[in-house]
Amino acid sequence: MAAKPLKTRAAALSIASNTVLIVGKAVAGVVTGSVAILSDAVQSAIDLVASLITFFSVRKADEPADSTHQYGHEKLEDLSAGIEAVLLLVGAAVIAAQAIRRLAEGGHVDSIGAGMAVVAAAAVANLFVGGYLTRTARSTGSAALAADGAHLHTDALVSFGVLVALVLVKITGAQWIDAAVALMVAGAICVTGVRILLGAGRRLIDETLPAEELDPVRAVVESFVGGRVAGYHDLRARHVGSRHEVDLHLQFAAGTSLEEAHGLAHQVEHAIRSRLENTTVLVHLEPEDRVRADRFG
Repeated sequence: MAAKPLKTRAAALSIASNTVLIVGKAVAGVVTGSVAILSDAVQSAIDLVASLITFFSVRKADEPADSTHQYGHEKLEDLSAGIEAVLLLVGAAVIAAQAIRRLAEGGHVDSIGAGMAVVAAAAVANLFVGGYLTRTARSTGSAALAADGAHLHTDALVSFGVLVALVLVKITGAQWIDAAVALMVAGAICVTGVRILLGAGRRLIDETLPAEELDPVRAVVESFVGGRVAGYHDLRARHVGSRHEVDLHLQFAAGTSLEEAHGLAHQVEHAIRSRLENTTVLVHLEPEDRVRADRFG
């Protein structure tokens, strides 16, 4: 299946799943009075907003370049991931505040069995949907889906933590455990939010590709050096949404015709795209006597 409908379908599944989970957790939280379950419901509400952002961002990011966005719209995926991270951090702050209030004022958890059933079902659902989003993100290179998948995996872990808390409250009768687990939930969400925010930020400021992606590109270019290709410099590469962008200056020996240089440049571009999928390559042609120091070597 093509990447665009695959990403859209994954984002739509995330929206549907989070909508159902919000209703279930909210009802369970009100019935039981558990701040941990209510915190989990807040987390799912944030998940829903994030899923909506992801849905629209992956659709827009796949639109072709136009007169106002001549380099395309792919960076919307990175922006979406950053917004999702901020939502996570806001949600963590809300949950922490509620948990601290419950610890200070006290409270009682009722109908624990019903709450446990809802939380367990939510954990399983988020593991399934989060796994599907993560696999889709890997196959399409979508930063937005990767963030949403990581978000849902965190939500599943949160739900398992809440489930353990409810079991302990039922066994021991210690009501403070409910609020303490809600605080731990806030901490887990905060860690995930910071990780996603840092990743999105690195892409938005055009951090270079990691060595495991850049080194093979450099090896491809160096394999052409010799004969008509005198050398290269200023090899640059970055992530743009689900794409890679690579550009470099390729130097040609004296006497090389423009047609020959152009043909060799196309061979280099094709070889790079064969080594690194979904990549746009731009080669600047230079004569051999214009050699300059490599700024990035």
